[in-house]
Amino acid sequence: MTVEGEKSTKPAGPARRGVVGRLSWGLADQAASSLSNFVVGIYVARSLGLTAFGVFSLAWVTYGVVLNVSRGLATDPLVVRFSGVPESSWRGAVARSSGTALLVGTGIGTVSLVAGLSIGGQVGAAFAALGVVLPGLLLQDAWRYSFFAAGIGRKAFVNDVVWAVALVPAMVVAAYVGSVTAFLLAWGGSAAVAAVYGCFQSGVRPRPAGAREWHRDHRDLGYRYLVENVGVSGAGQIRAYGLGAIVGVGAVGVIRGAELLLGPFLAVLMGLSLVTVAESARVLRQAPERLGKFCFLLGGGQTVAALLWGAALLLVPDRLGELVLGDVWSGASEL
Repeated sequence: MTVEGEKSTKPAGPARRGVVGRLSWGLADQAASSLSNFVVGIYVARSLGLTAFGVFSLAWVTYGVVLNVSRGLATDPLVVRFSGVPESSWRGAVARSSGTALLVGTGIGTVSLVAGLSIGGQVGAAFAALGVVLPGLLLQDAWRYSFFAAGIGRKAFVNDVVWAVALVPAMVVAAYVGSVTAFLLAWGGSAAVAAVYGCFQSGVRPRPAGAREWHRDHRDLGYRYLVENVGVSGAGQIRAYGLGAIVGVGAVGVIRGAELLLGPFLAVLMGLSLVTVAESARVLRQAPERLGKFCFLLGGGQTVAALLWGAALLLVPDRLGELVLGDVWSGASEL
């Protein structure tokens, strides 16, 4: 599908080549996104130590839940219902969908900011910083899904590269300051740069005023995705809060360190998920009898990849793990 200056929304060339191309851009985009997040996690773990990394991880887990709320209400319905549609329909849907994501980020961000200021201390400062950067983080993610719905994953990739480039000087400044708050502001602030750039890429401006209309038209899908997404990510958030309260925030850092070890495989998984919902919608619309085979091949490939990466993790030597994660490695490697 085209968005800027092109006549048709259908991919050029044979259908199979188009699918492979879109899947490739999905993997490339997620690789860029996951690599940036992986580097941030490693940098914070090595720079601040286990306890501060635990505080950072509490904010990170909370962001994951909020991100899934935004996706359930805003971008998941967009990908299902506006993949491979005429450009005018896509543009109107993206304006309302991205506006919904921005509204979610602003509303929950305000709550996080107030809660953080009320809690105080290092944890409170982290949640206050998270509240400030949530709107930019959610809007940047909304552009990624919008581009994949349009079949132009290369723009999502470029947007994530812009985030990564902006992240470099921001992280240098954060390391100089040396606090969890500084790292969160650097991470989220650079995402806001990419979010603004996404407006120029798409030629669409988010329309928060259209959020109510978007919710009304797509609440049948939105509620289902919201429950599923929050159920999955909420379990991780409850686990993190529970560990922090019972054992200490250092244990949260250990869990996050173990999750970082899963990063490359999760990058593949998330990269596929960015594209496969849109592709499934296309298959269902064009050749519904092929949907079962499409899902079977996709699931089988993911299973093989999971087995291979799990086996590879068992072979990581302690010296390499300590080089990457520092003090976090000892506990994370056991998990």
